[in-house]
Amino acid sequence: MGIGQRLREERERLQMSQEELGSVGGVRKQAQLHYEKDERSPDARYLSEIAKVGVDVAYVLTGERAKPIAELELLPPQERILLDNFRHAPQAVQAGVRTTLGAFAPANATKKRAS
Repeated sequence: MGIGQRLREERERLQMSQEELGSVGGVRKQAQLHYEKDERSPDARYLSEIAKVGVDVAYVLTGERAKPIAELELLPPQERILLDNFRHAPQAVQAGVRTTLGAFAPANATKKRAS
């Protein structure tokens, strides 16, 4: 996997469009597209700017994470909020949520017994 693919992976992890991340880095959408296709290499100024919004630049350049990303950070924002709310709810509410979701889950969904 090259720099372009890792850059795209980071952009998608942050749920940003090519235009949005390009703008943060001071380039147009077309330049962002070229970076992600490995047709051009981003410069230091661009990398410095995108790091400010959470792009793991070390990962983009080397394939090695600067720090491990918690599994929670890989979830879309709405799922993170739901999980955080669930974790902070009283036990009785958590039990009710498990029961309700279990009742509405599709038949082919993996159903694990909650502990």
